[in-house]
Amino acid sequence: MGRLTKAIGHLSEEEIRERIRVAKTPWISQKWLVILHATVDPKTAGEIALHVGVGKGTVHNLISNYNRFGPSVVEGVGRGGRRNSHLTREEEAEFIAPFVDLARKGQIVVGAQIGKVLEERVGRPLHHSIIYRLLDRNEWRKVVPRPFHVESRKEAQEDFKKNSRRR
Repeated sequence: MGRLTKAIGHLSEEEIRERIRVAKTPWISQKWLVILHATVDPKTAGEIALHVGVGKGTVHNLISNYNRFGPSVVEGVGRGGRRNSHLTREEEAEFIAPFVDLARKGQIVVGAQIGKVLEERVGRPLHHSIIYRLLDRNEWRKVVPRPFHVESRKEAQEDFKKNSRRR
């Protein structure tokens, strides 16, 4: 039998149950269930993981961090998201608006031009992928006509369509 996984009593059972009830996301409530289980009925990490529906490593990491740092660990910021963004979504839309107007007038707008203006606004050099991801987030897409050969003859294409063998 493995070692029991116990949580330090930072919060009472009632406080943990209240946090489960008011949790904003199912993942946070699931974390609080792990804490509750380790507080009220300590068992091995494998048994808690099986009961709550998470991985054994998740239980180990969560209980370790909870015991070390307290309840703030459970509702802290998770992975992913836009924590390192240069502009907010609204600022991005405002930044893109003049270029959209230029494109609507028929002028060609190049990503390098937008990049230079963005670098001036942010105040430091940026990688070109940042500009293209910004354009993608704001539903900017490259619209170009299909390529064609400069020496193509329209009548030869029509003749080929009429006389080609059908499958």
